[in-house]
Amino acid sequence: MTSPDPGVRAVPDALAYLAGNWSVERELYAGEHVGHFSGRAEFRTDDADDGWLHVEEGVMEWDGAQRDASRTLRMTPLPDGSAEVSFADGRPFHTLDLRRGHWTAVHQCAADRYEGTFTVLSPDEWHLRWEVHGPAKDQLLVSVYRRATT
Repeated sequence: MTSPDPGVRAVPDALAYLAGNWSVERELYAGEHVGHFSGRAEFRTDDADDGWLHVEEGVMEWDGAQRDASRTLRMTPLPDGSAEVSFADGRPFHTLDLRRGHWTAVHQCAADRYEGTFTVLSPDEWHLRWEVHGPAKDQLLVSVYRRATT
């Protein structure tokens, strides 16, 4: 399968591509504030069912303070190679389809709108950009995932 965008790599099976460990570097922008997250992500099957887990752990720097940060998302594979992504508590989040190497997901959280753009650049690197707009949030999160070598 080829991608219509040069520099973008088509992925026939999102979870097969994501499987394993990744380093994560994320910049966060909210008005005058700029933050940074540095950590690791693991995509693995969930022993409890047929789904997958996306687990991130690292250190968040925000307003001069550092703290540990983590999140877990659940991923359910679909027959066409895409996946349904939900929050750890089971609430739906978005669909992920990397078959063209580029995907835009939208999630409405109350009055705030999240728009995420996923771009696969190589077998070992992909980018994620979330723009959040609404009365409660006005943020930009830019993440670079690189396959971990250790």
